[in-house]
Amino acid sequence: MTEDLGTLLRGLRDRADLTQEQVAERSGISVRTIRRLESGGSTNHRMGTVNLLADALGLEEEDRLRLAAALTGSSAAIPGPGAGPQGRGLPDPAPAPPPRPPVHGALAEAARELATEVRRRWRREEAQRRVHDPFPLPVRWQPAPAALTDRPENIQRLGPGGTPREVDLGGDLRSMAEVYLRIPSGRLVVLGRAGSGKSILTIRLVLDLLESPAPHSRVPVIFSIGSWDPSTTALRDWLISRLLRDHPHLARRSSGGATLAAVLVDADLILPVLDGFDEIAEGLRRDALDALNATSTPLVLTSRREEYAEAVRAAHAPLVWAGGIELTDLTLDDLADYLPRTTRGVPTDASTDSADSGTGAPGSPWDAVLTELRTGRGPAHTNLAAVLTTPLMVILARTLYSETPDRDPAELLDTARFPSVKSLDEHLLAGFVPAVYRRRAPERDAAGHQPRTPYADAARAERRLGYLAHHLVRLDRERQDLAWWQLGDSLSRSTRTLAFVLASVVSITLADWLVGLLLTPLPLGELLLQGSLMGPAAGLAFGAVYALVDRSGGGTAFEPTRIRLTLRATHESLGRRPLRTFAVRFGHGLIGGAVMGVGCACALTVGRALAAGTSVTDPRIIEGTLINMLVLGLIFGSAAGLVFGLMAALEVPVDVTAAATPISLLASNRATAGRQFLLLAPAFTLAIAFGGYLIVHLLQGTMGPLNWGLQDSLFIGAVGGLGGAASYVLAFTAWGQWIVLARVWLPLTGRLPWDPAAFLDDAYRRGVLRQTGAVYQFRHVRLQHHLGRTFRGRHRDFAPATFTPPPTGDR
Repeated sequence: MTEDLGTLLRGLRDRADLTQEQVAERSGISVRTIRRLESGGSTNHRMGTVNLLADALGLEEEDRLRLAAALTGSSAAIPGPGAGPQGRGLPDPAPAPPPRPPVHGALAEAARELATEVRRRWRREEAQRRVHDPFPLPVRWQPAPAALTDRPENIQRLGPGGTPREVDLGGDLRSMAEVYLRIPSGRLVVLGRAGSGKSILTIRLVLDLLESPAPHSRVPVIFSIGSWDPSTTALRDWLISRLLRDHPHLARRSSGGATLAAVLVDADLILPVLDGFDEIAEGLRRDALDALNATSTPLVLTSRREEYAEAVRAAHAPLVWAGGIELTDLTLDDLADYLPRTTRGVPTDASTDSADSGTGAPGSPWDAVLTELRTGRGPAHTNLAAVLTTPLMVILARTLYSETPDRDPAELLDTARFPSVKSLDEHLLAGFVPAVYRRRAPERDAAGHQPRTPYADAARAERRLGYLAHHLVRLDRERQDLAWWQLGDSLSRSTRTLAFVLASVVSITLADWLVGLLLTPLPLGELLLQGSLMGPAAGLAFGAVYALVDRSGGGTAFEPTRIRLTLRATHESLGRRPLRTFAVRFGHGLIGGAVMGVGCACALTVGRALAAGTSVTDPRIIEGTLINMLVLGLIFGSAAGLVFGLMAALEVPVDVTAAATPISLLASNRATAGRQFLLLAPAFTLAIAFGGYLIVHLLQGTMGPLNWGLQDSLFIGAVGGLGGAASYVLAFTAWGQWIVLARVWLPLTGRLPWDPAAFLDDAYRRGVLRQTGAVYQFRHVRLQHHLGRTFRGRHRDFAPATFTPPPTGDR
């Protein structure tokens, strides 16, 4: 039986004769956090936090064991003093922490499920990128400069006076996992130029670690770190959010109440492979490095060398405990081995004379280029030798010439057309998209799925891809994640609000007309007038609620849902705090429903006044309108609150089989949104009809004579149920916003095709985009920037984005 963490911490602090404020000053942890730990108010503890408290209290080994047991239920000791970085400088050398105890039960099963999904995902992605066709381009490296790595004794986690041994970090792509495992600290920095193969190397590292006969004790997961803002989000929280986005089944709750994603991170069962440190906003890189240095977990970090070196200089320390390698350029022999084998045609008789030229396969179209690289001395040789040194540019050249029958790579030798390295770079980048869209799309993707759009127009596709690249810049100049649920963010807030007002107007107007035809004997003209007034009034009410939520930063609520709906309540759906969940949902529904009720009251009163031929300025009409606004606001608000509160009991996390690829996530959210509508529509109808009858009965004497007959209750309830449910799904779910903005508004304005999902999937299968979990990214950030820059040059009405530089403080 382990001790209670809060009780144990209080006892250890009392024994040390320290106040909470003194412990906070020594450890750097806030007093509020210490109070929550000691009171038991925090159930999601972090080992790093408790480690700092142990150091501040000066605990001996026995007490550290007790503290570790109270935290994890195991007997693994918390590392002693010096095991974590202190301040910004290099940490004191300390023995490596002992290995974690074996993990069993649900946590072990979650780790296995995650490992299986990660392995499956990156196998598919490696095949999609054709890394092995015809063979992987060589990726080699050399040790990183000493100024960009930690001291050898720190990397090896030696104690005072320890003598570091030499660690061989040499190897190639086939031995990346072996190289990584030679580093005692498990922390590695991979540096390289843009397009030098860092991403391909990380994929191979992850797959080798997962496919090893003795799998790594942590599950390696690739995170594109460019979207991390360390000034607002702790690394732990950011990692958890990305795990939840890309692996929705990890939203399931553990016995302690935390999500499985949080438990896996806190149990140190995740090996973060952080790709793209250089893509973090320039003003945040120092903060990011400081935050990474405040952790002790093993990790892999990739970056371009210059950006990482600048962050190291600003932070006055490299990544602590980290070894480093730097990727080197491809050689002429690499090109001679690779490029000729990318042409699959049969050599002609006229070209067989070059069989002994030593440049590759007989009759290769690349003979002239390879000969120039081997023997040339002029500008063409200089430009080509500078460009064809990274896997990215070689792949672009292959796509443009080896896979396009009517193109001759010898044109790369034209110095009049390509007088500089930059012009040659731009030519390869500009030719990539037209080249891949001129050929027929693959019949099936890497997963064996039939494509939905086998053909596409190259110019139109390039324009739309350019718009998407520009859209990412408008969101954030460092943004790379192209998420289907964020495509509407390219529109202004006022445009988005207008779109949802119109969507709500159409939904409620059609609901009013349909229900009126079925349930009321109103003349057709009066019914059309009533619907024409009801729809805009309720639509404006929905638009006001949406604008309020959007302006208050509630847009994150419209991310893809990680739940599915069931027809019975479970312990997973109710959670640990069902009353709190119900209260929060009830409050949100109450506000939104009340606003809609007020709008409907105005529409009903005005419609009936116009139908009766009376003036809307009549005092009796005004009084009746105010009463209707109060009563209907109360009816609609209480009904919406009750329905949304009870609906939480039917929500459970998605199953592990719901892997979060962009297409599968869209399909999952479409199904969830459909179930929400099917549940909300009858639930709203019944709640408004019968709840309204009860409320009107209670207010009958207080508010004067109120009319709420059976026909009125069913009519208003059905209109509110059908129209309100449809409007809610369209305005306040990720799938609804996708439909309104990406499937209707953006195609109507010519910015996207009518089926954006099929277009994105087609671009992925052609190799223009890649998948990173639940989002797409452009194949390389250089291609993204080129397409965005080209789009802005051709469309002057899309002004370049402007940004306010982040505050730098007194640094």
